[in-house]
Amino acid sequence: MRSLLQDVINALLSADADAVAGAEYGRPSAGRSAQRNGYRHRDLDTRVGTIDVAVPKLRSGTYFPDWLLERRKRAESALITVVADCYLAGVSTRRMAPRMHASRTSHPGPQLVKTLGINSLSKSQVSRMAADLDEHVEQFRHRPLDAAGPFTFVSADALTMKVREGGRVINAVVLLATGVNGDGHREVLGMRVATSETGAAWSSFFADLVARGLGGVRLVTSDAHAGLVEAIAAHLPGASGQRLGAPPA
Repeated sequence: MRSLLQDVINALLSADADAVAGAEYGRPSAGRSAQRNGYRHRDLDTRVGTIDVAVPKLRSGTYFPDWLLERRKRAESALITVVADCYLAGVSTRRMAPRMHASRTSHPGPQLVKTLGINSLSKSQVSRMAADLDEHVEQFRHRPLDAAGPFTFVSADALTMKVREGGRVINAVVLLATGVNGDGHREVLGMRVATSETGAAWSSFFADLVARGLGGVRLVTSDAHAGLVEAIAAHLPGASGQRLGAPPA
């Protein structure tokens, strides 16, 4: 999440600076009023960790992203919402545009640019940002787990959320697994959106985690959903189970 948030913030900074300069970076334009001149880097502390913010510099005039650095809490909340939404729903230019460009749609979802106070993003900028974010999301969703493992302790749960699909709001289930390795490091191992919480959905979810390298699990905490319990037993046969809210055996 930290890496995805950093990419989105830096892409937005670049697009915002292009609007101030009157033209997109690296493209000739008769309306250009300033040239870009590298970046100045600064650390930005967020709830998902410290990220490296690359603030564009201009050869003449100044650019200061007050929407980020002065209204940090509001910007951070909106950005994290969009990044998480893209992770869960998958990213495409069609899906990304309503989230990133309020003026082009009546989509009632997160209207990031309007929330942040950025008044101009071109269709090509949205397309590039969507493509870049899509690449990072896919890498995260399918990353190998063995390098950071073994994850001795795993927690699995399902969250019911409302999502917009085909112009209507429906209930969906987010299958979630987090793990803690031998160094005490905790991270999200996987997320998957399903239409309902079924044994088949949980089995497919855990099969993917194991295929990505999840191993060495000693304890899995979960609720007592029969399909979840069966999936844990089938794919992590050496792990003990503990029901949420129940004392350890």
